[in-house]
Amino acid sequence: MKRIYWNAFEMNCVGHINHGLWKIPGNKRAHYKNLEYWTDLAKTLEKGRFDALFLADVVGLYDVYKGGLDTSIKEAVQIPANDPFIPISAMAHVTSNLSFAVTFSTSYEHPYGFARRMSTLDHLTNGRIAWNIVTSHLESADKNFEVKQYLDHDEKYDLAEEFLEVCYKLWELSWDNDAVSLENNDCYASPSKVHKINHKGKYFNVPGPHICEPSPQRTPVIYQAGMSERGRYFAAKNAECIFLGGKDIDTIKWFIKDIKNKAFSLGRSQNEIKFFMGLCIITGLTDDAIREKIELYKAFWSVEGNLAHYCGGQNLDLSKYEKEDILNGSKVTDILDNLRKIDGKWFRVITGKPVEVVNQIQSIIEETDIDGFNLVQFHSPHTFEDFINYIVPELQNRELYQKDYSPGTYREKLFYGKHEYKFNNFYYNPPKDI
Repeated sequence: MKRIYWNAFEMNCVGHINHGLWKIPGNKRAHYKNLEYWTDLAKTLEKGRFDALFLADVVGLYDVYKGGLDTSIKEAVQIPANDPFIPISAMAHVTSNLSFAVTFSTSYEHPYGFARRMSTLDHLTNGRIAWNIVTSHLESADKNFEVKQYLDHDEKYDLAEEFLEVCYKLWELSWDNDAVSLENNDCYASPSKVHKINHKGKYFNVPGPHICEPSPQRTPVIYQAGMSERGRYFAAKNAECIFLGGKDIDTIKWFIKDIKNKAFSLGRSQNEIKFFMGLCIITGLTDDAIREKIELYKAFWSVEGNLAHYCGGQNLDLSKYEKEDILNGSKVTDILDNLRKIDGKWFRVITGKPVEVVNQIQSIIEETDIDGFNLVQFHSPHTFEDFINYIVPELQNRELYQKDYSPGTYREKLFYGKHEYKFNNFYYNPPKDI
């Protein structure tokens, strides 16, 4: 059986994906603003041998449902939400092997400052950092960042391509490997080995050089999560790890096949990409214990919160339509029924005792050829604790989960040892005067 990677899926907010469940007695989601929440989580995940903590983020507001923000605010639908970057250095300090994938949008900030932020985290984590690239789709984000020229969906990916090109040049070309020499008492770094990048493009003009010396990975591991046609092309061109949307097996299989074909046509090896899907697990040692958890989650499930999230993401206010109206090929009543179910959102839900759960996971792996999973929470931190206590031992018995960490950076852990980012061989041709 091939190596399978496991990420914990989180967000620096109260209500991430499964809305309303923060109200469950004992749920610690409201403690997201306390540093101990994050350091305790990191220690738990490393004890459970998770590969990484995947931090989602959003910089806009879900303000479409019922024409405003009221529902999102009342139900804590990704508001309030703090910066996902800030807790990482503290979590890295209390762990040695857990990696961190953090989401950042290319649409609103400048690549020069962002490249510095990522290099800093790569240094502080000793090479355990990844960047999940998004382009953002909420109109409220465009307004709050005072975007002067609104870009359509595909144009945002054009900007993202150049954003990456600037970052690649700063990370990979600005400093020679031997630019810093601590043995040389005359200077910290050799000026002749630190270069400007002289980037001039449609969206950015960045002379450089990079303000940071090379970090352990130089370029962080690149994740991407866009599933549109343009997003899949972008992923096939740039990403090392791809987080797939959808819960239907046939959909996941189609996404993987399509992206692999695109990557191959662009000159990439299919072995250079790892595919991840979202997964929710409800488990216990007895049927009664599992049933109690399901009923508990149903009792606190917020239909209004899930409606606010869905409508914001679709830019579609369902409150304006009748139940029998057809939208995007589905009746409004069917959409509503789907949002009422705890297994009816964006990710596949598996319930059962440990052997039953792992049987289903193994079946998914065999059917889809998936490389890993982002584990979604219902109850913080009980979902992760249940997974570690009940599911991990059975996964390990079937060699579907690591028993110990391998050495090296996050990229080296993903790609079996020494592995450098191959941007020079494929992603763009650097100007000859650099």
